[in-house]
Amino acid sequence: MKLSKGWLALIVIAIVIIADQAMKIWVKTNFYLGEDLHITDWFQLYFIENNGMAFGMEFGSKLFLTLFRLVLAGALIWYIFRIKNRPYIKSGFLVCIALIVAGAIGNIIDCLFYGLIFNNPMPPEVAVMFPADGGYGTLFHGRVVDMLYFPLFSFTWPSWMPWVGGQEFLFFQPIFNIADAAITVGMLVLIIFYSRQLSDSNPVALPDNSEVKEEGNA
Repeated sequence: MKLSKGWLALIVIAIVIIADQAMKIWVKTNFYLGEDLHITDWFQLYFIENNGMAFGMEFGSKLFLTLFRLVLAGALIWYIFRIKNRPYIKSGFLVCIALIVAGAIGNIIDCLFYGLIFNNPMPPEVAVMFPADGGYGTLFHGRVVDMLYFPLFSFTWPSWMPWVGGQEFLFFQPIFNIADAAITVGMLVLIIFYSRQLSDSNPVALPDNSEVKEEGNA
């Protein structure tokens, strides 16, 4: 039996969230803050935490960021539900939206619950899940766990260059998680391959009979 686009989106969301949370919980309970595991010269697991958005960026208050993620995830879930049965919607387009939803939810879980279910010991001790003395924070104020680090290459700028001469440049510096990667991949593929579908306003306003037919297939 052919998998419907709605089920495909749901499966993608579930896989990303489970993988993201499994990785974060494993790192949180096996690494102390700041510990790194050298896997190759260009890939490491490096445990950090942040209060902000993807790749450790921080904008605005913690509560605002968490509420923004909740609203974004809710709006995109509603959008998936609305368009999942429309024949002109490609499966790849829905998968991209699902990746963004899953990434948002993955980081929402950290923000909502990690302050309640983990303690925050001093290194080199590692965190405990559901500690007897309670967590390190409150609802909505957990920190996002990051661990994926890809220092692909580095070089030193020539000394004659203004401002940066003699300084070392490292690519790629941000440390991120599976949720961040899902959001980034989903957005990039949308822009590269589905920009026309994003900008085309004609399909959004279907004739009444098409809308009725769609509702009957939901």
